Amino acid sequence: MKNKSVLLFVLSFILLACQQVPPPDAHGPLPADKQLNWHQLEYYAFVHFNMNTFTDEEWGFGNENPASFNPSELDCHQWVKLFKEAGMKGVIITAKHHDGFCLWPTATTEHSIKNSPYKNGKGDIIQELSEACQAHGLKLGIYLSPWDRNNEHYGTSEYISIFREQLRELLTNYGDIFEVWFDGANGGTGYYGGANEQRHIDRKTYYDWDTTYEIIRELQPAACIFGDGGPEVRWVGNEEGWAGETNWSIIRKKDCYAGMPNHQQLQYGHEDGTHWVPAEVDVSIRPGWYYHTREDHRVKSLNKLVDIYYESVGRNASLLLNFPVDRRGLVHENDARRVLELAGVLSEDFAHNLAPDAKVTASDERGNSTKYSAKQAIDEDSSSFWTTNDGTTTASVTFEYTSPITFNRFIVQEYIPLGQRVKTFKLEAKVANQWQLIDAQTTIGAKRILRLPATTTDQIRFTVMDAKACPVISNIEFYHAPQLLMEPTFRRDQQGLITITKTDPEAQLYYTTDGSLPNQNSQIYHKPFLATEKTMVKAIAIDPKTGRQSPVSEHNFDIAPTHWRVSNNMDEKAHLIFDGNPNTAWYVKGNHLPLEIIIDLDEHQQISGFTYLPDQGRWAGGYAFTYEFFVSMDGEKWEKPVSSGEFSNIVNSPVLQTKNFKVTTGRYVKLTALSVERGENQFGIAEFGIITK
Repeated sequence: MKNKSVLLFVLSFILLACQQVPPPDAHGPLPADKQLNWHQLEYYAFVHFNMNTFTDEEWGFGNENPASFNPSELDCHQWVKLFKEAGMKGVIITAKHHDGFCLWPTATTEHSIKNSPYKNGKGDIIQELSEACQAHGLKLGIYLSPWDRNNEHYGTSEYISIFREQLRELLTNYGDIFEVWFDGANGGTGYYGGANEQRHIDRKTYYDWDTTYEIIRELQPAACIFGDGGPEVRWVGNEEGWAGETNWSIIRKKDCYAGMPNHQQLQYGHEDGTHWVPAEVDVSIRPGWYYHTREDHRVKSLNKLVDIYYESVGRNASLLLNFPVDRRGLVHENDARRVLELAGVLSEDFAHNLAPDAKVTASDERGNSTKYSAKQAIDEDSSSFWTTNDGTTTASVTFEYTSPITFNRFIVQEYIPLGQRVKTFKLEAKVANQWQLIDAQTTIGAKRILRLPATTTDQIRFTVMDAKACPVISNIEFYHAPQLLMEPTFRRDQQGLITITKTDPEAQLYYTTDGSLPNQNSQIYHKPFLATEKTMVKAIAIDPKTGRQSPVSEHNFDIAPTHWRVSNNMDEKAHLIFDGNPNTAWYVKGNHLPLEIIIDLDEHQQISGFTYLPDQGRWAGGYAFTYEFFVSMDGEKWEKPVSSGEFSNIVNSPVLQTKNFKVTTGRYVKLTALSVERGENQFGIAEFGIITK
């Protein structure tokens, strides 16, 4: 009896000792508590709604009349209820954009809602949104442009006092703020109280950001501050909707600032970073950030939004999805429908976690303690984790099932309060009694999601191949997501041949060219077909086995550029601007600006606009910023330009540019780039088209 008691005492002591094994030491820069709370949000809305909504611009000049701002049906509850239903946890509003118009009745400027017809000058949209967020349980964030093209004092120290007072008003009167968002666009041409000139500022020093940040930390200590290089949340370095496959939550703070020229590095972070500044992916659901009627049919496809989610949230970043609220003051029906479709897909993709059904073992467990065993990675508790002994930077977890499972999604998360550690990892499955590599990637961070080929197996192995310190994994999940039928896509070549593409090889395509909705009784698509005149094509993909249907996609084609040619340049590659392929481009080059192309349309046309798609390459340049467009009967006599202005925000959002004008007849057109961005003395074009009457 005595020996049994001694044995029980020893076993109890060993068990207690195992449970008291200390956790690993923290490694590298660490997130603050408010950053940890920010990481939990993952997905929230951006709202661009301001003066630009009513002037049909992306960047207002600052000379707008406040009387232009007058939404007819504004309903912030409609916005917030939609965002919540879509799975979002917050919303950030453009309280003031670059044109300087303020959505709240600020005491700092007359260029505000108090001088608009909305509610007879008594409106306050920030207050309305704050109340809607409180009613529906979403967090509120504020976008305040540091640039102000309206304010006469911009560029002087007096403006900084005005800017900070605007910040104080916003952070004092509208409840808790979860994020304060500062744009990196600063300085340039503007109205500036009637000066109508260009003003330059030193982006590193003008705003005295450290002092400005203290206002936020005083008034909203729980708010994270967003800027190109932080200080607490960083821009991802593009507005296309993706973070790098390698994505560190840490950066070298001294190398990052608003307007930094090599901002592409923000897409990946820095392995040797000095501060925890995670990435936020900001992207619009439409081509532009603000509402334009012409883009009602250009809401991003479901396929594209799914890609954006997996390439942002799934790559250790948050997703800030923009909604250009329309002139009624509502999220447009097309945008609302599409984001709810995305919510439906994500709900189906992550409906049933298969990981807890497995027997799980690890190659190494810290101190052989159950507190840090592999089971802690599948207990669906974010505060527990699997980790290894100090010095172990390569380790694996194996999942065994009593019967085979099929999976095509994998989620893995690090316990980031102890730092981001994993540099490389891989996933394997045992198939036909052999381990097969399914995928190998870099970096994990707060969350990594992999889309994988469907694999049936009874054993899966996750291996950390290299890490900065012993890995600390808080969560692992597996899912079998259903196949997704995506909208068909279109392309027309220079000869007028239209190709329709599907994503599911087993689906059948049906299409129409008469404006009617396609169905199983419509024309079956077998091969490209010819359409040289103005044509609207609609298409749908249908799974013949289940009857499931994709969303209907449509495209309005204008006349085909069958016999068009660039007449002022004999470069044999000039035809690439008519080939219908957005992934090819041609450059006009010269010794100085302006640069121009003259296009012979082969016959006279009644022209009411043109389209210009800049080079779509990831590191492209030569974007036309300011332009003039001419029409001529004979290619020799050119009257005044029929259209001129700027392609606003083209550097960060190099999407298709559409310009409309009064109908003009001619055979020759000339597009002149008066100034270009990202590249000297070269003007790049991926696609050019005209709009005919």
